[in-house]
Amino acid sequence: MKVRDLMTSEPATLSVDDTCAQAATKMREEDCGSIPITKEGRLVGIVTDRDITIRAVAAGKDPKTTKVSEIMSADPVTVGPDEDVDGASDIMAERQVRRLPVVEDGRLVGILVTAQVARGEKPKDIGETIKEISEPASGRASHARG
Repeated sequence: MKVRDLMTSEPATLSVDDTCAQAATKMREEDCGSIPITKEGRLVGIVTDRDITIRAVAAGKDPKTTKVSEIMSADPVTVGPDEDVDGASDIMAERQVRRLPVVEDGRLVGILVTAQVARGEKPKDIGETIKEISEPASGRASHARG
């Protein structure tokens, strides 16, 4: 199965000139934690709810005037529409992302979300993919016993 078979075409996006407050509102409306940032249809970055919290609010910047281009992650990991879903799933697990922009010739053509990948996988693999995406990058966290 190819990414284009599962991706959402025409995903919600923000412009480089939109503010952090606009991004937060869009995330609430779309019920998601990240939004691709585009300039003239080309993907230039991605902004997450964590970016807004850490890079804007916690840094003392005004979310109503701070542009997403100031806090976004540039050059996000992407996948092509004709790549296999299994490969996209591996990328999501390795990079620990739940939303993967789909890019063709530099243009954003869709977004692949964990739930979409899960629908395309065998039931046994769904839990493993979600577990890998959710685990800390350094592996399992150890907990002290008291």
